[in-house]
Amino acid sequence: MIDFTRILVGAALALASCVPAAAAEAFIDFDPDSAPTMFAVQALDEALRSRGFEVGRRGDTASRKPPFEGGVLIRFDRANEPGGREFPAMQPDGFALTAFRDEGHTLIHVSSTTVGGAMYGGLELAEQIRTRGVDGLEAIERNPHFALRGTKFNLPLDLRSPSYSDMSDAAQANIGTVWDFEFWRAYLDQLARDRYNAVTLWNLHPFPSMVKVPEFPDVALNDVWRSKIRFDEDYSTRTVGLVTPAMLAHKEVVRALTIDQKIAFWRRVMQHARDRNIDVYVVTWNIFTYGVGGKYGIDDSLENRKTRDYFRASVRELFRTYPLLRGIGLTVGENMGDPGPSDNGGDSAFQRKEDWAFATYGLGVMDAARAEPKRSIRLIHRQHEAKTQDIAATFAPLRKFANVEFLFSFKYAQAHALSSTEQTFHRGHVDSLGDLGTLWTIRNDDALLHRWAAPDFVREFIVNMPREKSRGFYVGSDMWIWGRDFVSRVPPVPHQLEADRHWLHTLLWGRLGYDPTLDDSRIAALVGQRFPGVDGARLLAAWQDASMIYPLVTGFHWADFDFQWYIEACRSRPAPARTESGFHSVETFITQRVHPGTDNISIPDYVAGVANGDVPRGTSPLEVARRIDERVFSALHASPGLRRSAQPNAELEATLDDITRMALLGWYYSSKIRGATALAQYRVTRHPDDQALAVKELRRAAETWGLYSASARKAYRNPLWTNRVGIVDWDELDREVRKDVEIAQKSAQ
Repeated sequence: MIDFTRILVGAALALASCVPAAAAEAFIDFDPDSAPTMFAVQALDEALRSRGFEVGRRGDTASRKPPFEGGVLIRFDRANEPGGREFPAMQPDGFALTAFRDEGHTLIHVSSTTVGGAMYGGLELAEQIRTRGVDGLEAIERNPHFALRGTKFNLPLDLRSPSYSDMSDAAQANIGTVWDFEFWRAYLDQLARDRYNAVTLWNLHPFPSMVKVPEFPDVALNDVWRSKIRFDEDYSTRTVGLVTPAMLAHKEVVRALTIDQKIAFWRRVMQHARDRNIDVYVVTWNIFTYGVGGKYGIDDSLENRKTRDYFRASVRELFRTYPLLRGIGLTVGENMGDPGPSDNGGDSAFQRKEDWAFATYGLGVMDAARAEPKRSIRLIHRQHEAKTQDIAATFAPLRKFANVEFLFSFKYAQAHALSSTEQTFHRGHVDSLGDLGTLWTIRNDDALLHRWAAPDFVREFIVNMPREKSRGFYVGSDMWIWGRDFVSRVPPVPHQLEADRHWLHTLLWGRLGYDPTLDDSRIAALVGQRFPGVDGARLLAAWQDASMIYPLVTGFHWADFDFQWYIEACRSRPAPARTESGFHSVETFITQRVHPGTDNISIPDYVAGVANGDVPRGTSPLEVARRIDERVFSALHASPGLRRSAQPNAELEATLDDITRMALLGWYYSSKIRGATALAQYRVTRHPDDQALAVKELRRAAETWGLYSASARKAYRNPLWTNRVGIVDWDELDREVRKDVEIAQKSAQ
C-alpha cells in the first residue's frame, strides 16, 4: 500500500518546485459520463487557464497525452476500491487531494467514493489553484460536517398554487422566475459550488401545478397565472383565504404552459439538480386545496374522505411523475385547527391531525415505495404544531419500509438564525427523538435587503448545532423569495440572482456546513477575487463587523417568529409591537425579552437591579450598546479606504453601501437601547438627568435613522410589501422614529 501520509505531508513541498512556465501543459483525466465531475472539471479548466496553462482533457484528441515534462496531470479516481488509494475514514461526498512528483511532472489525485465527493474535490482543487496557484496547493482530506446541506425555497407556482410567501412583492415579482429554466441552471450551479446538496421547494398545495392525478383529472392546471389587482397589506398569517374571486377574475397569464409542459419543466430542473449532486424535495403546509376549486367534493376538512383520497393519490403521483424527486415533506398546519376527537378513540387534537397526515402523505409514500422497491425515498415530517411522540407512533408502519427514511424537521432558531450562536429551542425535541433523525430548519428572516456576511458567526453557529441525531439542515426564509433581484433601484448586475446578490451569505452556510474548518483567509481570498484590487481581508473584516450588528441587536431584542420582528425596518405586525403601525417603539424596546441563548439582561431586569443594588449577572443593555458601537465604528472606519483602493466595480460599491447601511442601522439601535434604558430608569428614579439622557439618545437615534433610511430609500424600492410584517415604507418609519423622542419628553408611564 502507498504511504499517503507521507504524500500528504510532502505535497506542498513537492509542488513548490513546479511553478509552471507560460506554456506549461495540464491534463485532466476523469469520467466524462459523470455530470457532477464534468462540472468540477470545467471549473478546473478555467482555473488552470487563468494561471497560464494549456489544458487538455480525457478524450481530447488535440491534447498531447501525458507524461510530459514540467506539466500537471490531474486524475479523478475512486477511493477504497481494489488497487486504489485507501482512505478508511472517507465518507460519502468526502474527498482527498494528494499530489507528488512522477517522471518529471506533477501528479494530483482527486480521490472520492461518490460522484459528489469527486465534484467537491475538483471544486476545492480549482479554488486552490485560483487563489494560490498550483505551487500553493494544500493536500487535504475532507468529509462533510453535515450530510445534508440544503436551501429552503418558497415556491410561488401560480396564483392558484400559492406559497406561504405569495402575499408580497418578492413573490409577485418572481412567479415568472420560477418557471425560467435559466434561473434554475444558475441557481443550482451556484449551490453546487457552495457545497449545498439539497433544495426544498415549499408550497401550500403544489399538486395541481406539478402533477396529473388519474382519479382526479380535472384538477391539473394549465398556464401560469398572476393577479393584477391591488392586494391588501395584511392577510391571515395562517395563509387561509389567500386566493379570492376578485384575484381570479383579474388575472394575467405569465406563461402559457400545459400541465405536460410543466411536468417536463420540473423534470428538467430535477435532472440539472442531479447533475450537480443536489437532491430535490417538495414540502407542503396543510390542509390547503388552492387550485382545486371544490371539484370532486374536495375541501379542507379533516373528515372528508374524498380529500384524503385526493391527497394520497397526489403524493403517489408526485413520485411516479418525478423519478428524480428525493422526498416529500409535510406540515400539520397552518390550516388544521382544533380537529376534535381522534379516529382511534382518543381525544388528542394532535393525534387527529397525525391520523390525517398518515392517511394521506404516509399512505401515498407507501404506495410509491411499493411500486418502486429499489428507489430510496425520504418523508420529512415537520415537528411544527405537532408532538414528536404522536408523529413517531402514527408513522411507525411507514418506517418498516426498507426504502423509506423517515425524518423530523425542526425550526432550530425559530425564525431568526441571526440572533445567537447558542440556540436552546431544540433541546426538548432532541431528547424525545429516540432513534429518529432530524433536519434543522435555519430561518433567515432578517438579512433580506442588505448583503450580510459574518463567517465567524456562521462557523460557531454550525459547530454548536447538535450532530448526533441530525441529518443536516436547510436554510431559507418565509419573508423572501430567493429568485431574481426585484428590489434594487439601480441593480449593479441586471437580473441578478438574489442568492448571488447575497453571494457571500449564501456561500457561508453551504461551505461552512460542509467544512467549518474553512478559515477566514480562504474566504478573504474569495472576496478579493470577486472584487479585483480590493484587500479581501480588510473588506471581510469590515463586512463581518457590520453584519454582527444583527445578532447583537436581535439577541437583545428577541421575538421568536417572523411576523414579530424584522430588524432592517424595526417593525413587525402591529400586535407584537403593541403599536398601530407595527413599529417597535422605545416602549417596545423597554419591555421586549432577550434571547434565551444569550446572557443578555433585559431592560426591566437591569433597571430593577440598579434600583435594588443587585444587578443580575450577564451582559447589560449598556454593554450591548457598547459592543454594537464597537462594530459600527470599525466598519465605518474601514469603508473609505476600501473604496479608494479598489478598481471601479458597481457591485463592490453596492456592497460597501450595504456595509455602511448596516453600520448606521447598528448606530441607531445602540442609541435606542441606551435611550430606552435611560427612560426606564427615569420612570423609577424620576431623576431629570435620566430623562435628559433618554431624550438625547433618542434624538441621536432619530438622526442616525434618517441617514439610514435616506440611503435605503435611494438604493431599494419604497414602499416594499412584505408578506410577514406588511408594508415597509421609509417615509412612515421616519415619522415613527421621531415619536420616540416625544415619548421620552412626555415621560409617560
